[in-house]
Amino acid sequence: MDSIAYGQFSQSIHEHFLDDRVPLQVSLEITRRCPLKCQHCYNNLAMGDLGAAGRELTKQEYYSILDELADMGTLWLLFTGGEIFARKDFLEIYTYAKQKGFLITLFTNGNLINQSVADYLREFPPFAIEITLYGNSKDTYEALTAVPGSYERCIRGIRLLLERGLPLKLKTVVTRINKHEVIAMKEFAEQELGVEFKFDSMINARIDCSHAPLAVRLGPEEVVALDLHWGKVRAEYRELLDHGIATAPPGANTVYTCGGGVKSFAIDPYGVMTICVLSHRQGYDLRTGGVRQGWERFLLDVRRQPRRHMSKCTRCRIRAVCSMCPANGELENGDPESPVDFFCEVAHLRAMALGVAIPEHGECEFCAEGDRRSRLEDCVRKISAAETDPRRWREAKPAFAILNNHSASATCKSCGAAS
Repeated sequence: MDSIAYGQFSQSIHEHFLDDRVPLQVSLEITRRCPLKCQHCYNNLAMGDLGAAGRELTKQEYYSILDELADMGTLWLLFTGGEIFARKDFLEIYTYAKQKGFLITLFTNGNLINQSVADYLREFPPFAIEITLYGNSKDTYEALTAVPGSYERCIRGIRLLLERGLPLKLKTVVTRINKHEVIAMKEFAEQELGVEFKFDSMINARIDCSHAPLAVRLGPEEVVALDLHWGKVRAEYRELLDHGIATAPPGANTVYTCGGGVKSFAIDPYGVMTICVLSHRQGYDLRTGGVRQGWERFLLDVRRQPRRHMSKCTRCRIRAVCSMCPANGELENGDPESPVDFFCEVAHLRAMALGVAIPEHGECEFCAEGDRRSRLEDCVRKISAAETDPRRWREAKPAFAILNNHSASATCKSCGAAS
């Protein structure tokens, strides 16, 4: 039998279904309970939250959902949380999905992976496992997770999986607390362990609309300085910008222009189908109807929702390097069509730092002459002159104070929730 590389296989599948509305990728939030108390997390709940546990889909309900997904043509399946191994029956659900033939990715913090779990995964390996590493030292890791002993448990989980030859990748969420160890984490992953490493600096507000996680989010200047520190990341952003500048804006008349509701969707722990894991203002209760019905009716209606007004995002040609999306608009501003200043500032700074001229795209405070434009220009100067340099962060270990984040607990002003 002839074999092809995975990249070629994936591309061929997406090209085959290019013009079809098929849920090729589905994310299952198996639980929101987690043994860690990470300050940046957008959805975690306490392990002992019995109310949450009691509302979660049962094993049999997951079996029915997986049956439907297989019939509908889903190929890629992501199990995420919370912490997936917080559910004692997770491996049973996972095994059922494995038997259905899905290509399964597991997102975990590694803290609950023991020898028994690792042995089981070696016998029935997933397509990929991604563990989030919150620091390269115990002090930094646990300053973010707020749980003593969590660093050792994470490293133990990593080594148990690697010893069994499982397909592991490491990643991190970069915050004000762990930024000084990002380079060291990358070196640990790639040089010592020989695994792929990636990072993400884009922290979201919580899905209950609390802004508490934003207290540990890097500033735009730090985000871009970190992006451009590595040549590969710099080249990727430059390619995205060049393509975006050369391409006419999509001109879509709908709120959503991503793959959500066209090639993907998410299901939360309580059986609510949404367009993605971050967007929760509109959901379909699978306990009152099937997955196919939710996909063919509810999500199609969500996807077709017309845009209510034009914004500076509508004609923006640097959107490919911007994290703004309707879900982030909901979480930070209470409005899926309201641009989030932080993401807009980061995108403009990325383009300017790479020497890319930004085409006019309506009223934009980052393009017009004024204080905000001047601040961006100063940031570009400091990044170019290496005044803001991630290598210097290694030399300046921060004082670790576990933040209560009360000052950042504002809400989106839509749901009124606060942490």
